[in-house]
Amino acid sequence: MENSFLSEFKKREYFNQCTNSNELELLMNEQKIRAYIGFDCTAPSLHVGSLIQIMCLRLLQKHGHQPIVLLGGGTTRIGDPSGKEETRKILSKKEIEKNIKNIEKIFKIFLKTKKPKTKPIFINNYKWLGKLNYIKFLREIGKHFTINKMLSFDSVKLRLEREQSLSYMEFNYMILQAYDFLELNKTKNCIMQIGGSDQWGNIVNGVELIKRHSNKQVFGLTTPLLTLTSGSKMGKTEKGAIWLDKKLLSPYDYWQFWRNTDDRDVIKFLQMFTDLKLEKIEQIKNNNINQLKILLANETTSMLHGKVAAQKAEQTAKDTFEKRSIGESLPLVNIKKKELTNGINILDLVIAANLLSSKSEVRRMIKNKGIKINNETVEDDKLTVTLNNFNQDNSIKLSHGKKNHVILKIV
Repeated sequence: MENSFLSEFKKREYFNQCTNSNELELLMNEQKIRAYIGFDCTAPSLHVGSLIQIMCLRLLQKHGHQPIVLLGGGTTRIGDPSGKEETRKILSKKEIEKNIKNIEKIFKIFLKTKKPKTKPIFINNYKWLGKLNYIKFLREIGKHFTINKMLSFDSVKLRLEREQSLSYMEFNYMILQAYDFLELNKTKNCIMQIGGSDQWGNIVNGVELIKRHSNKQVFGLTTPLLTLTSGSKMGKTEKGAIWLDKKLLSPYDYWQFWRNTDDRDVIKFLQMFTDLKLEKIEQIKNNNINQLKILLANETTSMLHGKVAAQKAEQTAKDTFEKRSIGESLPLVNIKKKELTNGINILDLVIAANLLSSKSEVRRMIKNKGIKINNETVEDDKLTVTLNNFNQDNSIKLSHGKKNHVILKIV
């Protein structure tokens, strides 16, 4: 009999590869399991690129299994070379601990925490990695790894083939990730690791280490690395990362990200990033594409920021684009009055508002009539914005294109 978790996992297009899939299916039909996903804490928030992993943890809970969220307080100190062309910046202990606290708050929004049997277990791998005895670790764990095999992994080969440096510190990352799985198996009876397809080699290392060290069978399951139909990377835009923390990205901008989904990706994203039943998605898949995009934006934003924030973002979008008014939920950027005493050039103002990142981009947009102040097209890249341009409430709406807007407010 097909396992309900694995069946839905595949239907929602989360599935990429699995070790010993038949045995895993039998086991999950017989008992509820614990499975983990590891997250390094290199930034104060996760972004949309991590959302598929979070949805996998939600799916585990839905089917009665218990997720473990492994926060990489130890491995973040080293940096995962997978998919990276250069060494990560090394963060301080204080920075990492602050990031961990912020990221854990995000998980508690997405994951249900009340049922004892399915509530997530949060654990920091620095708990054991910080105590390792180097010689003992090499004797007991290092002996199970060969340099020949480690050199064969894509994360290593890519850097070496391009003659890019790979530090000994980074080279050890795969061993520490495998050791994480061993530790979680011993202390938490965790029998499955889930990760992106770029983690396949590291996950298999963990499966094999546990087999050799403890003579136990565990499992690895990977999700595809998601790219948009347009070819761009999921979770990145010209304005930067799509953060899951509202301090870094407003609910309105988050809603807009999903509303602007490419037509070709909408149904797939409804399957992957919402809790809508698959049967429901099948019924509505031929509906008006713009209505489906609004549904996607509302469902995803409600999940992270709540229904009220999603409804407010939708209404602001309608006000902004249909009524051409200043929507109150638009991102707010403060500007000091003294900066406007002698005026500020439009190029500098657009950059200060985080709408674009360079003066050349702003000039190009002005030339293409893509910059507006209070819905009026800016014609001259030498325009100086002064206090006279602001409304009675000391604000103006600054727009880049049809869908990127901020409110500038004098403070």
